[in-house]
Amino acid sequence: MTRVAEEGAISDRRNATPADSATVQYRPGQKRSVNRGDSGFAGRAPWRTRSWPYMPANPPVGALFGRESERRRLGDFVDSVREGGGAMLVRGEAGIGKSALLLDTAAIATARGMQILRTAGVESETHMPFAGLHQVLLPLRTEIEGLPVPQRDALGAAFGLTDARVPDPFLIALATLNLLGEAATRSPVLLLAEDVHWLDRASTDVLAFVARRLNSEPIVLLAAIRDGFPSPLDGAGLQELHLDRLDDTAATALLDAYSPTQRPTVRTRLLQEAAGNPLALIELPIAAETQDGKGPLPPGWLPLTTRLEQTFTARMSGLPPILRTMLLVAALNDSTALSETLDATALITGVPVTADDLALAVTVRLVDVHEAGVSFRHPLMRSAIYQGASISQRHAVHAALADILIGRPDRRLWHRAASTPRPDESIAAELETVAKSVRRRGDLLSAVAALEHAVRLSENFAQRCERLVRAAEYAAEMGRRDIVVRLLGEGEQSQLSAQQRARIVWIRETFEDGIRDDSAAAHSLADLAESMAAQGDVDLAMKLLTSASLRCFWAHADERSRRRVVTVAESLPVDDLDGRLLTVLAFAAPIERGQVVIERLRHLAAHPTGDRPAARLLGSSALMVGAFDLSEEFCAASQPALRAQGRLSLLARDLGAQAWSAARLADLSVAIPAAEEAARLACETSQPLMYAIAQASGAVLAALRDEQDRVESLAVAAEQVALPIGARPVLATVQLARGLAALGEGRYADAFDHLRRMHDPGDPAFHLALRCFSIAELADAAVHSGQSRAIAGIIEELEAVAVTTPSPSLHADLRYARAVLADDAAAEPFFDAALGADLRRWPFVRARTQLAYGEWLRRQRRTAESRAPLRMARETFDALGVIPWSERARQELRASGESSRSRSSEARDVLSAQELQIAQMAADGLTNREIGEKLYLSHRTVSSHLYRIFPKLGITSRSALGTALRVSA
Repeated sequence: MTRVAEEGAISDRRNATPADSATVQYRPGQKRSVNRGDSGFAGRAPWRTRSWPYMPANPPVGALFGRESERRRLGDFVDSVREGGGAMLVRGEAGIGKSALLLDTAAIATARGMQILRTAGVESETHMPFAGLHQVLLPLRTEIEGLPVPQRDALGAAFGLTDARVPDPFLIALATLNLLGEAATRSPVLLLAEDVHWLDRASTDVLAFVARRLNSEPIVLLAAIRDGFPSPLDGAGLQELHLDRLDDTAATALLDAYSPTQRPTVRTRLLQEAAGNPLALIELPIAAETQDGKGPLPPGWLPLTTRLEQTFTARMSGLPPILRTMLLVAALNDSTALSETLDATALITGVPVTADDLALAVTVRLVDVHEAGVSFRHPLMRSAIYQGASISQRHAVHAALADILIGRPDRRLWHRAASTPRPDESIAAELETVAKSVRRRGDLLSAVAALEHAVRLSENFAQRCERLVRAAEYAAEMGRRDIVVRLLGEGEQSQLSAQQRARIVWIRETFEDGIRDDSAAAHSLADLAESMAAQGDVDLAMKLLTSASLRCFWAHADERSRRRVVTVAESLPVDDLDGRLLTVLAFAAPIERGQVVIERLRHLAAHPTGDRPAARLLGSSALMVGAFDLSEEFCAASQPALRAQGRLSLLARDLGAQAWSAARLADLSVAIPAAEEAARLACETSQPLMYAIAQASGAVLAALRDEQDRVESLAVAAEQVALPIGARPVLATVQLARGLAALGEGRYADAFDHLRRMHDPGDPAFHLALRCFSIAELADAAVHSGQSRAIAGIIEELEAVAVTTPSPSLHADLRYARAVLADDAAAEPFFDAALGADLRRWPFVRARTQLAYGEWLRRQRRTAESRAPLRMARETFDALGVIPWSERARQELRASGESSRSRSSEARDVLSAQELQIAQMAADGLTNREIGEKLYLSHRTVSSHLYRIFPKLGITSRSALGTALRVSA
């Protein structure tokens, strides 16, 4: 049953009144039409007509027996909305009383003047994207026009109000958050989501997004989900309330309230069989009554849900045949429309029927009937009726529904597909056409569903295989591993073509991110790519090569495999400046092809054009070859488009690359918010590797800020993800962070041990590229711990590497290492060379060299000369906010006889990462709404952050932010 509430509406299945008799037609790819009272807000759920049903007036009291503590907890949770909203997941088995508690809570919220919005999942509608979200937002339909244009267009596309392509779901989620936030300005909002386990995935993802962002909103979300069902809400950080079965006292009271005349023997048996489940305590007595207490109840060793379904099926057996047919039609229909139930039943039976024929089903409490439709009293009843029907009966019902839905072509096609027991190429071809149409609009979930039905109905074997692989590709694009695994398992049983098998290989690779320390895999992927290119599929070849290069990055591929990947990539007929090609070269051979990649990246940076590939690819490529300044630049350039399009999974990757590069440049104002947002979005978009690398980058930043406890907590969090799968880039970054932290505290031997691991091929932290970017720190640790000779082989090896690649970071580190490792008598020319390099975009590198030079000068008893480079180093370190290096420069100056003023506190010292990011944007002149759009927060949340930021910075106005961010008293 689908339920939709207008403001403040609460329901009672016993006292139904029509809420909205509008029947809404859903047609993917077209604007929606509404019959009998157009609401102007058609829902986007394909292949069906929905009638907005009634809402109960009072919660069913049965399930509230013995629930006082749970009722109080939910009531208190709703009351907490005054301090800011939140979300809670209510879990329990079928019939345990989840919906009853939510309805009871709605009554409490109504008494407090809150606005009630709700949605409910229905098993037959799980394939209908945004159907559940449509229910939530229906009462707010008139306010959509007030949203920013991108968000308004996103909702319009999602609900089929426009023919535009459906955007990334996160843009729809932001629109939903802002729409709810605006509604909450009038009165606090309670959002109820029932049967979330059957809510369509697109809607559930939106609810999870909203749930994470309610702390500053007067909105409370309560979601009910059945035990044993996974949901995106599981990882949303919600509080949880688990409903247990009733104790003996409450169970007895409930049974006596509903069935006071049971004989003692039957009563004892019912209590035993129901085992404290409220629905069972109410429904099992009905089964006993129909058998006059003599017939057997469903055996107790069966699962309770099965026993309940059997009681509903038994209740069906005593009904007239025509009524049983009506109930089966209602169970299989993807609409609650009463007229459709009546028309299809008449077509099957050949006898006219009316709503009065459903009266007996209402009497035995299977369904409720109202003006707009017919609805089941519990989802298990619908399921029981479905399970109790034969396949031929189901086919007949679907055929009848298809016949009466002539004016609903998309829904009609769906029922035609479900009505045939054998392949039908004509229907399969129509479904494939539908899939292509909705795919163009971005509705991937509907496209997958249509293709899966087309696969089942395909008569031509080759077409069946193609449809199956394409469905898997669409599911992979959505990130739906569950669907992909199921489809690929089916595909492996088929005789696929070589090209189709190659596509399946690539699909699998997209979910592995290159993780498996298997050198042969990269080589075989390159061979497969070469084969596909020879067949003319260059695009697939590039995809396979990208996967191969990722294997080279995440694992330790041998030189032969990396060389093979590069050879195939450079043989393909693609533009030399193609971002995909540069990515493959940078990830597979960052040293061997470093010069080529850097030259092409510099050309692209100097000649930006809209015809060139996405800057996101270029930022990652620049990081791999040590061009951190270019990486930071390309990453920043790509973010506005990714934010505008709502492509948060790609944005997380881009921010991760930006954070890593900015951290190595000690550009903390960029790196700190980038790392925090990358970790948050990676978690939200289910990218554990990106989350781990962002946490490791955060550990590097904490080391630069002298936050020792935070270094280790972030390092451990990153290792928990990386160690089991051998994610070398994460482990290398963790060792870099620990080495920096030890350097900052003067624990040079510890620093040496941590950093040395990055250069040991036998260590899990060894990484071919990233080891090249820690030479300065390793040299520092070696010199101060008396182990300079121990790294002579490493320096010699990397000097040879530097001949091959012009990597800016590698060459800067080697210039520093030559100076600090040289004998005192020979060091000065090396310092002159290091300081004479062009380091305008590398201030930390320059200051670090100035510090080392000042230290060397003081050791040479050239104290007066040492003060100038030490002073410049101190000022740069202060400006950058790298505290341990600031303190080290101050100590050296004190030793030279010059005192230093205390370092002034900065915004970075008092603001959280997200607060810093918001403050920076506000200082740049962005409004709260504009900041919210960029960060995927509501403008109210942004306002709350600014409310806390101002006193932290000691300011009272927005205009003072710019100055405060530079120096905070």
